[in-house]
Amino acid sequence: MLIDFFYSLRGAKLPVSVKEYLTLLEALKAQVIGPSIDEFYFLARMTLIKDEKYFDKFDQAFGAYFNGIATLDEDAFDVPLDWLKKRLERDFTPEEKRQIEALGGIDKLMERLKQLLDEQNERHEGGSKWIGSGGTSPFGNGGFNPEGIRIGGDSAGNRTAVKVWDERAYKDYDDQVEIGTRNIKVALRRLRRFAREGAADELDLPDTIRSTAANAGWLDLKMVPERHNNVKVLMLLDVGGSMDDHIKRVEEIFSAAKSEFKHLEFFYFHNCVYDYLWKNNRRRHGERTATFDVLHKFSPDTKLIFVGDATMSPYEVVQPGGSVEYNNAEAGAVWLRRLADQFPRFAWLNPEPERLWEYRQSVSIIRQILGGRMFGLTLGGLESAMRALSK
Repeated sequence: MLIDFFYSLRGAKLPVSVKEYLTLLEALKAQVIGPSIDEFYFLARMTLIKDEKYFDKFDQAFGAYFNGIATLDEDAFDVPLDWLKKRLERDFTPEEKRQIEALGGIDKLMERLKQLLDEQNERHEGGSKWIGSGGTSPFGNGGFNPEGIRIGGDSAGNRTAVKVWDERAYKDYDDQVEIGTRNIKVALRRLRRFAREGAADELDLPDTIRSTAANAGWLDLKMVPERHNNVKVLMLLDVGGSMDDHIKRVEEIFSAAKSEFKHLEFFYFHNCVYDYLWKNNRRRHGERTATFDVLHKFSPDTKLIFVGDATMSPYEVVQPGGSVEYNNAEAGAVWLRRLADQFPRFAWLNPEPERLWEYRQSVSIIRQILGGRMFGLTLGGLESAMRALSK
């Protein structure tokens, strides 16, 4: 390419020598400039042109030769790192996916992983056995397996991992979201239970009239405590992973609940409830609340609302050690039953479309554990859930 450029300059009657051309090549080899057409222009002019009177003719010859390339932005020569990573990801046809078999359970997966950790000593890509990327092995990332352990890297979108070994950062739900419709608040108001508690600082007009009339017209003011909604609500919010698809709707319901219920407590969990919960996702590893403490802190008349898509590996619900993040001592199903027993008035709100529930094995398991008290995160589902919580 640059040889033709050299001859194009000579054809434009510019006094360019072979020695000057070699100097340009040496500068490029030493990488004195970045991958920029503008920087190459100045380097070429500096090394090839020795007299300012030829600058204008050089500009014309340069523009004619690099016609079109000169208009490219400098960033166009930068290959994004994400593109380089994408080459490791493979697209599998449905037929290829059917031919890939699962090992058959979390115990076999963990046993096989321990063997590979002892045997493997180098990076691997695109295979079906070792811990690597872009292949069909149950261990690694960027490929496909119907039942595996994701180690490092982002999810390829299959959502079939039964465990995840990686630092995972979740973001708290925003409780200040501007609600696009008042219907969510209206649905939540079915839970309201008003009572007068505290200091008597509100005028009781009917009682004042009766008392004044009975007192021969002498004014007799009667005061009562202000009327408040004293219903107590505990919200447990699934965060991260597949719930990232539903952030907007969950933030809307969370924000509406914060504005409607004076006595509202909330905690986060991931996929399924286990032996601890947390209030702040950035500090979830250091500031945890034992689920047993939550069970003992709140009275049985508290309304319990789960918010989550219930979409996970069945092992995460029914088997000890099934959590994708750590080895939980007791199965998630045990904790769900404990919560349902402690708070008889409970409901699970699921943002996933109801037409997909029958295809999620974990959804069926959780619905069975909770006695079918799972409702869609729609206006109709909210109204049904509020009626169930009010009984």
